[in-house]
Amino acid sequence: MLTIAPHPLLHLGAFLTELPAALGPSPEWLSAGLRLDAAAPLASDDALRAKVRDLLRWGGFKPTGRSKPASEYLIRAATEGTLGSINPLVDACNVVSLHSGLPISVVDVDRAFPPFSIEIAPPETAYVFNAGGQTIDVGGLLCLFDGEGPCANAVKDAQRTKTSPETRRTLSLVWGVIGEEDRTRRAMAWYRSLLHELGAVTEVVEA
Repeated sequence: MLTIAPHPLLHLGAFLTELPAALGPSPEWLSAGLRLDAAAPLASDDALRAKVRDLLRWGGFKPTGRSKPASEYLIRAATEGTLGSINPLVDACNVVSLHSGLPISVVDVDRAFPPFSIEIAPPETAYVFNAGGQTIDVGGLLCLFDGEGPCANAVKDAQRTKTSPETRRTLSLVWGVIGEEDRTRRAMAWYRSLLHELGAVTEVVEA
């Protein structure tokens, strides 16, 4: 299902999710977790943020400005009061990423093309990351690849494999770091428990 190229800093968590039916809007208990002051089993800190940036920097990528880790973007958006609900699948991802401090990707498996692998993107590799057609250069960044190229990473996931109201199966990736293995495991457990409360079934992916 998933092959991972050797990396000295990565401690990846991965699991599949299957939904029994379409999900409507997020329940209040889930969207409430998008607030910084929400009760949570994990909390980010400056030391962790530095480790995550080192993970992204290792292949030559510069995780600054608009290319900073997605977990940092969530903290800023929550601080500014602009982090809103998208859909239950994305909200569960964002709640855990916000409070754990770990970037998380969620990919619609049925919009992607196996095989899947985790590796560093070659220089000058880019893809569209939003509905407006904006692109990101992911050269040097650790990414999830499918049969058509890179489609997710710890900064911005590709538009072509993002979730939609029709999504039934997803692959979630918790971009954990060596030295914070327990945090990755706890984030995975919490993330899966939120999805289980939504009625989903999850299965850990072993690389």
